[in-house]
Amino acid sequence: MQWLELKIDTAPAGIEPVSALAENLGITGLVIDDEGDFQDFLEHNHQYWDYVDEDLLASKKGLCRVTFYVPADEAGLGTVARMRLGLSELKKSRSDCGPLVMTMSRMDDEDWENNWKQYYKPMEIGERLLVVPQWESVPTQGRIPLVLDPGLTFGTGSHATTRLCLTALERHVRPGQQVLDLGCGSGILSIAALLLGADHAWACDIDEKCVDVAYENAALNGIDKSRYTVRWGDVVSDDRLRREMPGPYDLVAANIVADVIIALAPQVRPLLKEGGLFLTSGIIDDRAAEVAQALRNNGWEILEEHTSEGWYSYLCR
Repeated sequence: MQWLELKIDTAPAGIEPVSALAENLGITGLVIDDEGDFQDFLEHNHQYWDYVDEDLLASKKGLCRVTFYVPADEAGLGTVARMRLGLSELKKSRSDCGPLVMTMSRMDDEDWENNWKQYYKPMEIGERLLVVPQWESVPTQGRIPLVLDPGLTFGTGSHATTRLCLTALERHVRPGQQVLDLGCGSGILSIAALLLGADHAWACDIDEKCVDVAYENAALNGIDKSRYTVRWGDVVSDDRLRREMPGPYDLVAANIVADVIIALAPQVRPLLKEGGLFLTSGIIDDRAAEVAQALRNNGWEILEEHTSEGWYSYLCR
């Protein structure tokens, strides 16, 4: 089925009347881009990010846009015509709604579902791993295939922090070990640990949808719930969640952000076996020294430090 994608550029004051106009025409499922909301998120959610790409900031600058979709048929074209008339009337009655320019493009159902996949290709990581998208079929060339369908979660193998962690797991995971993955996202690290020989992995994430995604990715690699446990919750603040972790573990991995790693530094030791390893990443370069000092202040010895594309990882004991 073909659809029409409509984008209406407006101003902050125009978002509400444009949305109301769309809803009055029976249009649901509006997508609203508002620079003010984006900046508010950045200001009040520092625990979730350390770095924002400059291209993303530029793309959001001054952006107020309402996006929606209608079928590419006679009824849909009628809706487009009524929307144009409504925007014309709004422009006459108000001067604070910005340009109120509407652009239109056609797209198919499969465009929504599949276009992003062209950017996600098989990746050789370290000496032994090959991260393979579920929809690709490629020769493994003697490597261990790690099959993934990441969905909307973090962890495709393409980000430098994930690659840093995967190469560290490749060097240090041993057969029969128990691994804990904090902030698991797609499950890529814990699933890799199991493919590399770990006996059991336990994973958690603050995003509830990661539970289903990680289990589904585990199944793609022939791993069932007898070897893999995934839970949802905030490991920093949820005492019940931490008590649920069976442990102790041979290795704990946390590919998150600097503030969370600093908060975890005093909490991870009881989860580890004697001599166990704490692998951290997700650390932007201008916070690397701060995180390293926090780890040392909590009794961790940094055995390895690695960096890639402005990101750091630390392997500690």
